Amino acid sequence: MRLIERQMNDAITREVDWHKDNTSVVNIGGVSEVRLHGNLIARVGDTFLELFDGGWQTNTTKSRLNAILRVHGNGERISQKNWNWFLSTSDGNVDFVSGMILA
Repeated sequence: MRLIERQMNDAITREVDWHKDNTSVVNIGGVSEVRLHGNLIARVGDTFLELFDGGWQTNTTKSRLNAILRVHGNGERISQKNWNWFLSTSDGNVDFVSGMILA
């Protein structure tokens, strides 16, 4: 995991605002909103994760989301095949849909 992703996850865990380079975390009432280049890519609460592609299914977006899933998820991972994103879970793969909620 990249240093910026470790710092991002630390800010999410501590529920504090943080910004570095192209990535930011803003805590609003206990929910951390993660943005990449100003685009919302995740909302992390105590009981849920909401994942977005921010309109750009890039390697950087996927890397940030996978870093969030590694620390705050339950073993899920985003993968890509033939330019299509999938969410891999213990139950198998499902198509990634921007705005999907994991509880």
